[in-house]
Amino acid sequence: MEKDQYRPETNAIRIQTEKTWQMEHSTPLFLTSSFTYDNAEEMRATFADETDNNIYSRFSNPNVDEFVRKVCSLELAEDGYATASGMSAIFASFMALMKAGDHLLSASSIFGSTHTIITKFLPKWGIDYTYFDINKPETVEALIKPNTKMMFVETPSNPGLEIVDISLLAKICDKHGVILNVDNCFASPVLQKPIALGAHIVTHSATKWMDGQGRVLGGVVVGRKDLIKEIHTFCRSTGPAMSPFNAWVLSKSLETLHIRMARHCESALALAKALEGNPLLQWVKYPMLASHPQHEIAKAQMTAGGGIVCFELKGGLAQGTRFLDALKMLTLTANLGDSRSIASHPASTTHAKLSNEERLKVGITPGMIRISVGLENAQDIIDDINQALEISK
Repeated sequence: MEKDQYRPETNAIRIQTEKTWQMEHSTPLFLTSSFTYDNAEEMRATFADETDNNIYSRFSNPNVDEFVRKVCSLELAEDGYATASGMSAIFASFMALMKAGDHLLSASSIFGSTHTIITKFLPKWGIDYTYFDINKPETVEALIKPNTKMMFVETPSNPGLEIVDISLLAKICDKHGVILNVDNCFASPVLQKPIALGAHIVTHSATKWMDGQGRVLGGVVVGRKDLIKEIHTFCRSTGPAMSPFNAWVLSKSLETLHIRMARHCESALALAKALEGNPLLQWVKYPMLASHPQHEIAKAQMTAGGGIVCFELKGGLAQGTRFLDALKMLTLTANLGDSRSIASHPASTTHAKLSNEERLKVGITPGMIRISVGLENAQDIIDDINQALEISK
């Protein structure tokens, strides 16, 4: 991946594919399944990896390459590969870098589908796993085994907003020769740069803040060049490629990521402050509130708190249902990172496949509500949530 000359936020705007003979200002769509060659020798050399020419859009595509280059610049990564969804990015990072007999050490506070991959599918292929409590990083090193190949963590976690010191985990992983794989979806590369803190690879669901408008699916893995080469080799044969159209949309979206995240964070902090102390709530959680258990770590490794706010309704599951039904403006959907504010109930949606015991272990209580704070006027968001709280009490 060639080094780009400007600051990351400028590169997210200025990185583009080479202009065609039409001299377009905006990158065109390359909606093609395959690419052609002028002669047999050029084709031979390309298939022998002697050139960087494109072969087939399952392997590479100009639109996808542009998107990956931008994410690499934002994440300070050497190389990357884009996939069809965030989950395919996580799956590829596991399967390309681990084999039968290896051991994965993962935080237990992770997205429900990631939990399913780790607990249901990895054991089928002979990959063992151990969960650790993200709130007790002092216990992590003792859980490393001789066959531990990778450590996986979300920070902030989905949906509980738990945070762990990435640099601490990186030092442990480097000491034991373990790959540190950080899901940076909730923070986005605008607010947190795990590679600068010592992570080896970073995964994203580009469907969330990167797209920012609830339009397309996408995933991306970036990091150390030798590790990404293994992921690319796995993906070009197994087929979880990002579509050129989705890459084109996502590349355009990255041009406004910095200014969108600034608004999301500003409004989320305003919402968290407005809700803190509300007598109808057990607690309010947001990384930049002093009441957050890992507030000091958040301040050290994040530039802002992100666009997610969580709170616990005193009335539990029953009040949660009434609260969601009473909302007038906020949307009920499983997505997050949208321009429109979203309310969800993790216990019955994104983490429904976990048992009650498993949910409680990772801090997902019956009355937890997750708010993805959008780009509407912050006071309108606050007013809608407050009126729903009053109706549902």
